[in-house]
Amino acid sequence: MTTLAAPWAFSGADAAPRLESWPTSRLLVQQGDTELIVQKLTPRAPVSPVRFPAPWPRQFGSCALSPAADLAVFAGPHALRAVDRSGNVCWELRHRCWAGCAGHTNFTEYADDRDHRYTGSGSTGFSADGKIVWAHVRGPLAGEAREHDRGEEWLVIDAGDGTVLARTQTRTAAAGSVHVPHPDPGQMGLTIGEGQDGSQLRWGRWDGHTLTVDSFDDEDRILLAVSPSGDRLLTVTHDQDTLAIHRVADGSVVAETGADAVPRHPAIEEETEDDEAQAFFDYGGGFLDEDTLVVGTVESDEEFGMGRHWLIDTTGMRPINQLAYPFEVTGLPKALGDGTWYTTSGLDNALHVWAL
Repeated sequence: MTTLAAPWAFSGADAAPRLESWPTSRLLVQQGDTELIVQKLTPRAPVSPVRFPAPWPRQFGSCALSPAADLAVFAGPHALRAVDRSGNVCWELRHRCWAGCAGHTNFTEYADDRDHRYTGSGSTGFSADGKIVWAHVRGPLAGEAREHDRGEEWLVIDAGDGTVLARTQTRTAAAGSVHVPHPDPGQMGLTIGEGQDGSQLRWGRWDGHTLTVDSFDDEDRILLAVSPSGDRLLTVTHDQDTLAIHRVADGSVVAETGADAVPRHPAIEEETEDDEAQAFFDYGGGFLDEDTLVVGTVESDEEFGMGRHWLIDTTGMRPINQLAYPFEVTGLPKALGDGTWYTTSGLDNALHVWAL
């Protein structure tokens, strides 16, 4: 459909660009060590990029951007920091350090510390209307007694002033986490990776007064996407062998498929019986539209050749059809929910947007 150039050329210090699709906007986003750059995509004319100064390099945390691209929240080892387009700090919420230190007030104090670079981390995510920030942090929060440590927590925060509206313990030991937004501003998904110990899924509902969380019976699943209607979720098991569609209402599985349904890579000799030659699903994928998934087996294919992408009908999770592209593509397919998806160029300097 189109090729979008990265806001700036990729370098070792900068992440590849990504597309974020919201009900009211589509944003081209790229995060570097010194700033987050955002460009609104409109059908009529390009919009000048907006730059948010980063309080710490991207290796030390993650960030979330509001749907209106007017506020960025950076999640670091010690704090959440909200920054507006002018670079002003709108609010900051400090919490116990993910590296377990006594605390630092400036990045330069821990810039060369290995424990801070290679430690667990949390994440943040905006609600669909941009009014709420959901944050996975390590408690306690600043000003709270350490003897009342509640461990890792999930917070619901007023995006305007940083007020904590609700909080709950996650009962996890995170290596990292990712938020997955829902079209309903009062709902949010959270996947918490615990390394080799597996992955925990949490689904939160905030009605303006009460926070309730579904833990999906603590099943070892990773949340990949929410359907455009908001009625269904897509997950993959931690061992990457099963994709499943769940009802949002109660978390129940309505359809699933195993990686054994995926044909072996054509570069594999037919007579091999090596179990490691069997394809497995990537930790990525989504809803192309309400009835179709786009997923990959890139990680398992790379040993034998180019990674493959697949279309799957959500009804019964069959058939599984391989996508054929007019030129070589790399990386994972990333669905946008409106019948399109995108891939990243081999040099990470452009995005290709596709439609069937």
